[in-house]
Amino acid sequence: MTRNIPLEKVRNIGIAAHIDAGKTTTTERILFYTGIAHKLGEVHEGTAIMDWMVQEQERGITITAAAISTNWLNHRVNIIDTPGHVDFTIEVERSMRVLDGVVAIFCAVGGVQPQSETVWRQANRYEVPRIIFINKMDRTGANFYKVHKQICDRLKTNIIPIQIPIGNESNFSGIVDLIRMRAKIYKDDLGENIEDIEIPSEYLEKAQEYRSKLIEAVAEIDETLLEKYLEGIELTEIEIKEGLRRGTLERSIIPLLCGSAFKNKGIQLLLDAVIEYLPSPLDVPSIKGLLPDNIEGCRLSSDDEPFSALVFKIASDPYGRLTFIRVYSGVLKKGSFVYNAAKKQKERISRLIVLKSNDRIEVDELRAGDLGAIIGLKKTTTGDTLCDEDQPILLESLYIPEPVISVAIETQTKQELEKLSKALQSLSDEDPTFRVSINPETNQTVIAGMGELHLEILVDRMLREYKLEASIGKPQVAYRETILKPSKTEEKYIRENSGKNHYAHIVIQVEPTKRGSGFEFVSTVTNGIIPKEFIASAKEGIRETCDSGILAGYPLTDIKVTLLDGSFHEVDSSEISFKIAGSMAIRSTVMKSFPVLLEPMMKIEVDIPNNFLGDIIGDLNARRGQVNGMIAEDDLTKVSANVPLAEMFGYATDIRSKTQGRGVFSMEFNHYVEVPHDIAKAIIMQNTGNTYSSEDYQ
Repeated sequence: MTRNIPLEKVRNIGIAAHIDAGKTTTTERILFYTGIAHKLGEVHEGTAIMDWMVQEQERGITITAAAISTNWLNHRVNIIDTPGHVDFTIEVERSMRVLDGVVAIFCAVGGVQPQSETVWRQANRYEVPRIIFINKMDRTGANFYKVHKQICDRLKTNIIPIQIPIGNESNFSGIVDLIRMRAKIYKDDLGENIEDIEIPSEYLEKAQEYRSKLIEAVAEIDETLLEKYLEGIELTEIEIKEGLRRGTLERSIIPLLCGSAFKNKGIQLLLDAVIEYLPSPLDVPSIKGLLPDNIEGCRLSSDDEPFSALVFKIASDPYGRLTFIRVYSGVLKKGSFVYNAAKKQKERISRLIVLKSNDRIEVDELRAGDLGAIIGLKKTTTGDTLCDEDQPILLESLYIPEPVISVAIETQTKQELEKLSKALQSLSDEDPTFRVSINPETNQTVIAGMGELHLEILVDRMLREYKLEASIGKPQVAYRETILKPSKTEEKYIRENSGKNHYAHIVIQVEPTKRGSGFEFVSTVTNGIIPKEFIASAKEGIRETCDSGILAGYPLTDIKVTLLDGSFHEVDSSEISFKIAGSMAIRSTVMKSFPVLLEPMMKIEVDIPNNFLGDIIGDLNARRGQVNGMIAEDDLTKVSANVPLAEMFGYATDIRSKTQGRGVFSMEFNHYVEVPHDIAKAIIMQNTGNTYSSEDYQ
């Protein structure tokens, strides 16, 4: 099986939104109308094609980004259905990195929700063109115009409706097409019997109002169209669509559609819009990367270019390890060899497949613009570049957020320990936000992730898929350490051990950097004062000590370490001597630099009935929360706040009891802040037994 569709007729799109906005249901309807599925899959019944994992079917949520290929209007549409829960944000992140366009779905009742904003920021990061589908128009409380205004206000984007709804809530019966100025009325439950009629008189004025806004937005895209518009000449349907497409590709316009996926209304029109307005691989800028010697280069979307592809996901499978790739240029053939530019290694391609959710269809080749998977790669990991060895290029990788929560996991027997090791290796290959470490104090295995649900799912997979018997500790916050002041230290390591002398001498300066910048090491040593291999060893000692923590055993971050000076001995100096000196120097310097603990702050949004507002605000304040704003909508209030993660364990149960089960909340990581002195002192005492605090080092 090879692709016989030209590249301009390929669409690589993602379906993205807040949890429960209807992403998977929309994708299921797309598969039904394009002939991939012969019956409608339902998330709530556990029959959705795209939710194939046991955990997804049990919980009614999407956990992994599932890929599928289908056809519409003689176009190939490759779709990735992404999760909405913030704990699985890496699935959205890596999907955005390789997609050409996105359908952003908003609930007609909930409007702009926290994960909607996160998804939007991710799409902005990779400059992905998008269209919007306001879903659930049949739901009680649905309000198309209110959600449209909310999207414009909160996402600061030029959203232009190309449709408006006919009816609302249970009376939602059709859609006005503002380009053709015709109405589509749905006459059956399957959404296949659609009547094309004149716009009903009661909707004509509203349609004309929004049509004029559409024409004005399109006219601003092109000087020729603007001249016609100013001269009062009516734009043709083709001109409007061409202007909309150009505006969408430039991200100056985002077309807005509406419907109800669950009630089978508006999906065919959404598919039409995907074909008409979202880009093909030829419409997006050429992928950029680094050529040998750090020269910037690019690859055009063409089968004739040298092969290049980005690995965006690894998955374990009964048939082997799947490496998901987006091919940006060239052709990849089964049985060939590829070069991993990140690892600087060659690997052989044993089999190539395209996916229908969890079904595998073998192919002989993948071409420019294709999404597919490779079976047989052993060393390749997420974010790596695969390319032609004779013409290598290293593509930009993807942003991977740091985990914020951890738990200890223990096994009782050696056999179970081997199973645990295999499971942890496999899961960490699949998920870059899942981290594994060994606590040096207790020798416990510690796993870290993006939230309670993230770790719960991973542990559940270990127990089921790997038949593991293990005990799991309570969730722990992933604190960090940093410094508030710069300082300098001179460290000499002079020892005699087993008759051999050791000598290392370094001078370092440590200074704080901005939050989120991580660890930076710079050497200003010149003229061979210290050999390069000893500098590398000193850096290694410093880095390892920072990773294991100094104040309370948490990674030290957001610092810049500069090696200023030092000396070495021709005979007594060695790499291990300088590594030890580096470790000693960073410890003493940090303890003079006002070290502090940092904790993750979570962005919380709580939707509650107004009569519970006082209790919820009081509870958030008691959790050391900072309320940022409140929006009252009818009898509900949406409260936004930043709250430390340490205070949010068990909140789902607490909010249910405080609001008689009527309150709901969502939470995502926001930033790290300094832990209050008294709490930091208790954490340090618990972890190290020391009673000192950062105030002792001012």
